[in-house]
Amino acid sequence: MSQISVGIVGTGIYLPKQIMTAKEIAEETKGVWTESAVIEKLGIIQKRVANHEEGSQEMSYLAAVDCLDNTGINPLEIDVVLSITEEWKEYPLTTAALYVIGKINATNAWGIDLQNRCCTSVSALKIAKDMLIADPEINTIMIVGGYHNGDLVDYTDKDMSMMYNLSAGGGAMILKKGYQKNLILGSHIIGDGTLARTAGVEIGGTCNPITKDNVNDAYKSLRLMDAKKMKDRLNEVSFTNWVKCIDESLRKSSLTRNDLDFLAILHIKRSGHQMIMDELKLTKDQTIYLENYGHIGQIDQILSLHLAVQNKQVKQGDNVCMLAAGIGYVWASSIVRWG
Repeated sequence: MSQISVGIVGTGIYLPKQIMTAKEIAEETKGVWTESAVIEKLGIIQKRVANHEEGSQEMSYLAAVDCLDNTGINPLEIDVVLSITEEWKEYPLTTAALYVIGKINATNAWGIDLQNRCCTSVSALKIAKDMLIADPEINTIMIVGGYHNGDLVDYTDKDMSMMYNLSAGGGAMILKKGYQKNLILGSHIIGDGTLARTAGVEIGGTCNPITKDNVNDAYKSLRLMDAKKMKDRLNEVSFTNWVKCIDESLRKSSLTRNDLDFLAILHIKRSGHQMIMDELKLTKDQTIYLENYGHIGQIDQILSLHLAVQNKQVKQGDNVCMLAAGIGYVWASSIVRWG
């Protein structure tokens, strides 16, 4: 491991006030799912819904403001903004990192947008740490993003039940070189390119542009484009890949599973969450199941850590596993030693 330490100075969150309940999700499925099944199987009591003013870039800016308030960092200290804002945003081909830089007046920073779907925050932790170690002129990085891909979900599509949890919100973290607290340790990422086009927005790109004939379908066309291939492959490799990411990130941190104190994991169905907890021999107090928030994409790990610190579920010296997966398909784990 490098002798240069990189630590998380603090986090920020923005959550819309509007909610969608399990009952409302069930109603949108036209009776295919019941309210109780949405709660018990999919693990959604409620999730957040963005209004028209709460675009992905705007929510990322509001999370950045919260992060600056929580940390006391001057925006002029920020050297780089790594945006993890989703592609479903206010205006295509605008750079979300630069939107945040302009709004918070981080005039000394440059920025770039990163995309690894729901793995982006965990991947960005590794990228930011590597940048801070490699470049002597980079000392402070903000990772920040907004998400409301839930707009694109067709609840009458039975294949899409795994995405009924898609929610809305923003999250931010500030990392500093030489910061001796909340250290980012080892990370491990696995990609499976055989699944690259098994899920995504089917209408609106160059292959299948929006036309007058498909416009009504286009804005609800986040789909499993090859549901059987994707589900068969995930059943074969997903759990194994997640466990490998965890074990490898621990190995790179000179730790073992016995050293793990908290799991900051994205929202998945209830049984899947429990399976990972059982594998790691962790108790329900050592995680936060985001059943009252839904799945805010790559913001989940930031939210989970943010809530855990607030609730004192993460204490001085605790080792936190930030765990993610994203369509494409990608699995990722980063270890953070808190305090």
